[in-house]
Amino acid sequence: MTATVAAAQNLDAGKSPAKLFAEGCATCHRSPRGLAKGRFSLTLSWFLKDHYAASFDSAKALAAYLESADASPPRGAAKPGAKAPRPPKPTQSR
Repeated sequence: MTATVAAAQNLDAGKSPAKLFAEGCATCHRSPRGLAKGRFSLTLSWFLKDHYAASFDSAKALAAYLESADASPPRGAAKPGAKAPRPPKPTQSR
């Protein structure tokens, strides 16, 4: 009688943090912005490992992705080289 041993697979292996977010988080969260706000990187990584990621490495990568989303300017923010809006014209008193 031979026993077959199933090898554990890391289902997150080779996936970018953005893909991990899209596959595991986007169901409930439309955007990664704000999800890491006020959290320490290590505790966020542990939480993600315990609840969402298949390995601590993928949890760390996902935590870094969430943190970087908060570091980048929000959509619609002024871009470098963009024209600033004109100030209103002064009113003349009579």
